[in-house]
Amino acid sequence: MDQISALMPLWAFAAAAAVTLAAGFVKGAVGFAMPLVMISGLTLFLPPEIAVAGIILPIVLSNLWQALRFGRAEALRAMRETWRYILIVCVMILIVAQFVTLIAPEVFYLVLGIPVVILSLIQLLGVRFHIPDHRRRAAEWGVGALAGALGGLTGTWGPPTVLYLMALETPKARAILVQGVVYGMGSISLLVGHLHSGVLNWSTLPFSAALLLPALIGQGIGMRASDRLNPELFRRVTLIVLIVSGLNLIRRGLFG
Repeated sequence: MDQISALMPLWAFAAAAAVTLAAGFVKGAVGFAMPLVMISGLTLFLPPEIAVAGIILPIVLSNLWQALRFGRAEALRAMRETWRYILIVCVMILIVAQFVTLIAPEVFYLVLGIPVVILSLIQLLGVRFHIPDHRRRAAEWGVGALAGALGGLTGTWGPPTVLYLMALETPKARAILVQGVVYGMGSISLLVGHLHSGVLNWSTLPFSAALLLPALIGQGIGMRASDRLNPELFRRVTLIVLIVSGLNLIRRGLFG
């Protein structure tokens, strides 16, 4: 706790735990958006590098939990089917993560805020894309590279992945499984990348570890509540919150 108190005041840690609990609930309920909710919330009161460090361990464990809910055999099958997408996401995360410490906070806010607003609006408005079979391999590499680059900088590569699976008309249960596998493998790359970049270090690691408990509690509650929620309504509310958060990030990037 001494290491955490050296990074932030107690109120900031309590707020970070509350944000993480809410993000875990969203993850459990709809299967995505945990990194988006966490990074959007944490950067309201923490420096970007500390916020990115904080989300790493929670998203590693939450994504592994999501993927393994369907069983190891199904997870391995999903990995074999999407190995190109997973590969380029992981490689791009490893490469781009090394630049996080080099960019100014204002640039970070814009890099995160603009894609969050655009991609959330696309989903909220119900814009549909379709990827024909003969374009699938090119889409795997292209969308995967975009998702991995975004993930390396901001810790979130979910929105492009969700849109990609929607464009393939992937059934809901299968999409949640594939998302868990992609996010799980990507989060391991993010962990390795930021151990190398220095973002995750002996000072920030305890903070990330301390957020594991609220993340997993929130995810467990979200999983149990998902059957009683209106999933489409909850998804739309989540997207509206993300758009508002993204606009605030853009404001901070432009005006400080």
